Amino acid sequence: MKIALDPTPFHASHPLLEIPRLVAELGYEHLQLTPHRDFLPFFRHPRADDALVAALRRECEAAGVGIASLLPVLRWSGPDEEAREAAVRSWKRVIQVAVDLGVRTIGTEFSGRPEQAERSDAAFYRSMEELLPIIEREGLDVLVDPHPDDFVEDALEALRVIRGLNSPHVGFVYVTSHTFHHGHPAAEVMAAAGDLLRLVHVSDTFDHTRSHGLRYITNPPGNAVRVHSHLKVGDGDVDFDAVFDGLARLGFDDREDSVMCSSVFAEDEDAEAVSRYQLATMTERVQAARARVRQDG
Repeated sequence: MKIALDPTPFHASHPLLEIPRLVAELGYEHLQLTPHRDFLPFFRHPRADDALVAALRRECEAAGVGIASLLPVLRWSGPDEEAREAAVRSWKRVIQVAVDLGVRTIGTEFSGRPEQAERSDAAFYRSMEELLPIIEREGLDVLVDPHPDDFVEDALEALRVIRGLNSPHVGFVYVTSHTFHHGHPAAEVMAAAGDLLRLVHVSDTFDHTRSHGLRYITNPPGNAVRVHSHLKVGDGDVDFDAVFDGLARLGFDDREDSVMCSSVFAEDEDAEAVSRYQLATMTERVQAARARVRQDG
C-alpha cells in the first residue's frame, strides 16, 4: 500500500514543480496529483504539455517522491452531449499524461447529475465504450468515487455501476468524508467492494443526518444541496475504527495496487502540521487495525 498526500491545500501557495519537494519534507513518499490550474484543472482539458510532464517527473525523482495516483474531474457522465464529448477528449490526454508519468492509478468521480440520473448513467457507459479499450491497453486502473451530488451517491449502487463495465481495470474509491452519503455502513461497503476497492481518501466529517437533519442548516429549507467536510481524523463523526478494520479485513495494506491518501481541505492555515498529523495517524491506525483483526481471527 502507498500512503500519499493530496497537496490541494498547497496549490495556492506553491508552484506545481515545488510540490514534490514539499511532500517529501512533510514525510510522505507519495503524492496524489489532484486538479491544479497548471496541470489537470477541474472540468477543463489538461494544461500540461510534454515538457511540463517531464519536468514534474524529474522533480518527483529528485525529491524521492512517487505519484501514487492522478485525480482528474471531468464531465464524462454529464447529460449534455457536447460537454461529455469534450470530457472524453480530455480523458484521452489524461491517460497519456498518466502513462508518461509512469502512474498506473487514476482516481476520479462519476461527475453526472442526480436530477438526470438515467441520462447520466447512459452517458457514463457511452464514454466508457470509447475510453475503456484505451485504459485496458495502457494497463491503467481507473477508480471511481460516488461523490455527493452525483447521479449515483449510494455506494452499493456505485459498485453495481462499476461491475456493469465488466473490466478488472475499473474499481472503487472510498472517501471517508462521504461516508454519510453512501447510504450504508463502511464495513458493509468495503466487504461488498472487495478487490474493487483500491483507493481510500482519509479525512473526517460531521454526520449531516444527525439531529433530525439539522446538523447543518441551509436556507431556505429544502435546498437541493449536499454537505460534507474534509477535516483531519478525529474532528468529526466518522467511525475510523470501523473504516480501518474494514480495510484490514480486505488486506488492503498488503496489496501493491492500493493507495491511502490524506485528503484534508478544511484547515489550510495549518496545512503542514495537519499533513504530518494525518501521516502519523493513518500509519498508527493501519497497524492497530491489523493487530485487532489478527487477534479476532
